[in-house]
Amino acid sequence: MKTLLKNARVINVFTETIEETNVLIEKDKIIGVGDYYSDGDADVIEDLSGKYICPGFIDGHIHIESTMMVPYSLAQSVLVHGTTAVVTDPHEIANVCGVDGIRYMLEMSENLPLHVYVMIPSCVPATCFDEAGASLKAEDIEFLYNEKRVLGLAEMMNYPGVIYDDAPTLDKIKSCVEKGRPVDGHAPLLSGRDLDKYISAGINSDHECSSAEEAIEKLSKGQWIMIRQGSAAKNLEKLLPLFEAPYYLRSILATDDRNPADIIAEGHIDNIVRLAVKAGKNPVRAIKMASFNPAQYFRIDRVGAVACGYKADLLVLDNLDNIEIKDVYSNGVKVVDNKKLLDFEIPKAEDMITGSVMNSFHMPDLKKEDFFIEPKGNKVRVIEVIPGEILTNELILELDFDKNNGIDVDKDIIKIAVIERHKNTGHKGVGYIKGIGIKNGALAGSVSHDSHNLIVIGSSDEDMCIAANHIKKIGGGLCVVKEGKVISEVRLPVAGLMSTESAANIAKANEDLRESAKELGVYDNIEPFMNMAFVSLPVIPVLKMTTQGLVNVSEFKRVDLFAE
Repeated sequence: MKTLLKNARVINVFTETIEETNVLIEKDKIIGVGDYYSDGDADVIEDLSGKYICPGFIDGHIHIESTMMVPYSLAQSVLVHGTTAVVTDPHEIANVCGVDGIRYMLEMSENLPLHVYVMIPSCVPATCFDEAGASLKAEDIEFLYNEKRVLGLAEMMNYPGVIYDDAPTLDKIKSCVEKGRPVDGHAPLLSGRDLDKYISAGINSDHECSSAEEAIEKLSKGQWIMIRQGSAAKNLEKLLPLFEAPYYLRSILATDDRNPADIIAEGHIDNIVRLAVKAGKNPVRAIKMASFNPAQYFRIDRVGAVACGYKADLLVLDNLDNIEIKDVYSNGVKVVDNKKLLDFEIPKAEDMITGSVMNSFHMPDLKKEDFFIEPKGNKVRVIEVIPGEILTNELILELDFDKNNGIDVDKDIIKIAVIERHKNTGHKGVGYIKGIGIKNGALAGSVSHDSHNLIVIGSSDEDMCIAANHIKKIGGGLCVVKEGKVISEVRLPVAGLMSTESAANIAKANEDLRESAKELGVYDNIEPFMNMAFVSLPVIPVLKMTTQGLVNVSEFKRVDLFAE
């Protein structure tokens, strides 16, 4: 069957022009673009009457697990926003369940109208400071390159391992490079000689740039830059210069970590394009950065353009001012009609794998005494959260341990704890955090990047204990506790990371969580559960909490809670 989309304004990503013409589709492919195609050439005719056609959007870097949705629920939420493909790094579930987690994500994303490409997790665990549920060496992941939707090696977060010639780390990179596949990078603030060595190992991209200067240095050294606009890390505003020549030619749009409430309320990749256009950037360039550029970087052949021989993943837009998406085609089939998602078949994973990922807690119940800190002085290292960033600061403050064991809500100083949940080691790190705003209560979750141990922050040991034990009881998720009672929760039974509920239901629960967190005093400019999750990631400077205590990421070493 042939479909003709006629009288359209077609965005040409090669010439960066808009052409009034017709597009002919057969099966999953575009077979013609030109005004010489007419009604007689097709079985189905769509008269677009001056609407725009552009390639489907591609998210260049996403962790599906961070949306709290399994792949089919993600498809339900992002297709209506014009995302027809994502490049996912399933290292969240791999850190919990190992290879079974990666296989689960592959099987649950098979034959969806959303094309799910996979990068093999490179850092399981992320660093030597992490205690994950699995550890994957180069030989453990080699077979995954045979999977047809696997594109390359995912973000190499262990940049110290690259710089200091850690053999197992370099083995993973070498194996991917020898296959001619891309290797994604992750090197926040890395510069100069260290950056040179990191790139020389074979690393092709970076999505951690928090300033235009950092991005331009990396671009000038040959890397592709992914402009990230997630729920916690919002780098678009500072990276707007990359939408200009020559930088936009090697720049890609990505969400990395974006929660369902934000996707439904604001959008996905379309939201980034929309914000860039609102800031005065060229919409055709922005669309190219959201489609053709990622396809080129990831070497996805014949994808990302409205051109002969290219895959018919297309968007019909009402206008380019607010990037309003009317219809979406995936593989030449209309999957969104007049902004309404059409039904599609939901895949199912093997029972063996499902059983593995649905039982991820192996730890005892906690007591409030587990959160007590024995004073060893009054000068303490405190993690300071930065709004809109996943970077943190290290503060050294004097705390009053005679008053609530160092907690001082008037000064916005509360406790944080990360407790190992995978192998019943009993390890835990407890300390202090500033910048969240909690006055009365606690937040807890099994989402704590990247090892995904149990994490909890709060203004009292009692509420922290109640929140932590509730997460264990429900088999994973997020919750808010106030005055000894759980007032809101999201259950995430899949590896403690994802729900099998619909996107709308997860988004509603996610929004309820946010509102409940505000009842505790959480600041409006803080994304509480996202920020909490990243406070345990020891590859993002400066100070992070792990199951074995504090890590200074800039110095790549463990540090004592009490400062001299």
